[in-house]
Amino acid sequence: MPSLILFLELAAIAIIFAGLPLLYLWRKPGYSFFQKLNWVLVFMTFDLIVFGAFTRLTDSGLGCPDWPGCYGTSNPFHALTEIQRAESAMPTGPVTVIKAWIEMIHRYLAMTVGALILVQVGIALSKLKSLGKNPLLGSLGLLVLVCVQGAFGAWTVTLKLQPIIVTIHLMLALVLLSFLTLYAQQSWEEKLSAVRVLRIRPISAQFLTLSFVVLFIQIFLGAWVSTNYAVLACPDFPTCMGSVWPETNWSEGFTLWRQLGLNAQGEFISPVALQTIHWAHRLFAVLVLIVLGTLGLKALKLATPALFGLSLVAKLLLAVLLLQIVTGISNVVFQWPLLAALLHTAGSAALVFCLVRMSNWASWKPFIQKKMA
Repeated sequence: MPSLILFLELAAIAIIFAGLPLLYLWRKPGYSFFQKLNWVLVFMTFDLIVFGAFTRLTDSGLGCPDWPGCYGTSNPFHALTEIQRAESAMPTGPVTVIKAWIEMIHRYLAMTVGALILVQVGIALSKLKSLGKNPLLGSLGLLVLVCVQGAFGAWTVTLKLQPIIVTIHLMLALVLLSFLTLYAQQSWEEKLSAVRVLRIRPISAQFLTLSFVVLFIQIFLGAWVSTNYAVLACPDFPTCMGSVWPETNWSEGFTLWRQLGLNAQGEFISPVALQTIHWAHRLFAVLVLIVLGTLGLKALKLATPALFGLSLVAKLLLAVLLLQIVTGISNVVFQWPLLAALLHTAGSAALVFCLVRMSNWASWKPFIQKKMA
């Protein structure tokens, strides 16, 4: 069981890491400290998602095979003897000095996000009278979400990279990014101002919701490909194993509760099941391209000089969609290069960010009017 000293050391590391952006924000003049902190949290969470992908893609997820520390210590320096012993026993295994550091840096970044959300809660509480209860309730919700995310991070290690746990860990990270972005784009400190800004909302909230659903399904499928190491199950493009429709085994491929590399019966998972996982991600990508591409083009068409922000987000959405196509194909054609895989994950997070930002210009009004009529 982790000791109190370990928790205190990790808490000290989290305070130091969180203190750096807080010091920068404190010294930076201008905009509200609270609003700046909210956007820094978005940036830090995006970075955390990308570094989490780097941790997974370099096979560093078990670089420290215990949690929350590394062999019961707060950093790999103190666990150097144990790490070297494990590396000597299994040179090609999951534990090396470099992998241990990658895994612990990922945990330090996660703790930093948690610490900054605690600061956010504190500020929202201190402004309760002036801002009302909504910022505090929202911040407390974010704190609960980051704690749940931390629990899945722990289970990722203790359950030895079980695919469904690692997949949920990534999905929750993107949900956290979504809600942090939604929280940050609220003008909390302008709510009580006498000056009200009329927002023009030309985007259909129904279509935006559909885009969210389609995107999150695709991200789940992509995470399922990655966590099952099925990226190269179809080594050619656009066909799979030279076939327009390869052999599939949907029940084996999408049995969710099983160990890494095994099927539900505890036997090695078949190549056909891995092909199925990969193929599902490819097929659904076509729908994502159609839906999100349509959304981006519509938003670009609706954007006017008064909606310059919407124009920027629409252009970013279309650019990231193009990036996802290029990096997705590159993962297959160039045999899963690290840079392309990282950019593919970063692109997924960027698409989520774009859709949340578009919610600023979305309205349910057409649907409500139609229903009332």
